[in-house]
Amino acid sequence: MTATNRLQGKNVVITGASAGFGEACAHAFGSLGAHLELWARRADRLQQLKAGVEDRHRATVVVRSLDVRDRAAVRAAAVDLRARNWAPDVLVNNAGLAAGFETIQEGRYEDWDAMIDTNVKGLLNVTRELLPMMIERDRGHVINIGSVAGYMVYPKGNVYSATKFAVRALTEGMSIDLLGTNIRVSSVDPGAAETEFSTVRFHGDDARAKKVYEGFEPLSAADVADAVVYVANTPPHVNIAKLVVMPTAQRNPYLIHRKT
Repeated sequence: MTATNRLQGKNVVITGASAGFGEACAHAFGSLGAHLELWARRADRLQQLKAGVEDRHRATVVVRSLDVRDRAAVRAAAVDLRARNWAPDVLVNNAGLAAGFETIQEGRYEDWDAMIDTNVKGLLNVTRELLPMMIERDRGHVINIGSVAGYMVYPKGNVYSATKFAVRALTEGMSIDLLGTNIRVSSVDPGAAETEFSTVRFHGDDARAKKVYEGFEPLSAADVADAVVYVANTPPHVNIAKLVVMPTAQRNPYLIHRKT
């Protein structure tokens, strides 16, 4: 049976769209006929993505080079959306990162700031500016990209896990605050997925990053995008509060069966 496409013609904002989950989500939503607003820091990658999505899916795509940590830039983007009368039907809060892999006593302040400012404050900046547009129309869907690290802390995952615990709390808090509206709030919480995640965490050490995924088949960015689209495509009266998705070889944030 072919699933009903409820995303045709919907307006979708995706943050952190230039790579990984965000890039895959752009293609997934674009393939279903959604109109896309793609935000990320890397303008060159965004332009390549725009061309690729338009070419493959004939989707309508607008890109904006934007750092979600920059509150003024986020506000300006929201003003631009209002000026274009372009209210989001779906907001995918995907921008995020892990930086560093040390114990608390060895941690780097700059890594902590990058994670907290992006994963928590950046999500808040974007949601605060775009959610009122949904409330005005009494419809919309906020999907936050969390992590299994938001359910259980793993060794040296301290501050990253703290930010993803915060995302889980904020997702639940948003949902409570929106009681009585038709706006849905969900999280998609992936486990081990092979993207640029580990390369960024290890500050560009590709060899170290590859070892994270040795001995098992991790999730792909497309796997996670499939989950996000599934959540977004449910009927308006259905809200998937949280969807945890892990590779079959993984059973919690740090317990993974690796073939030797």
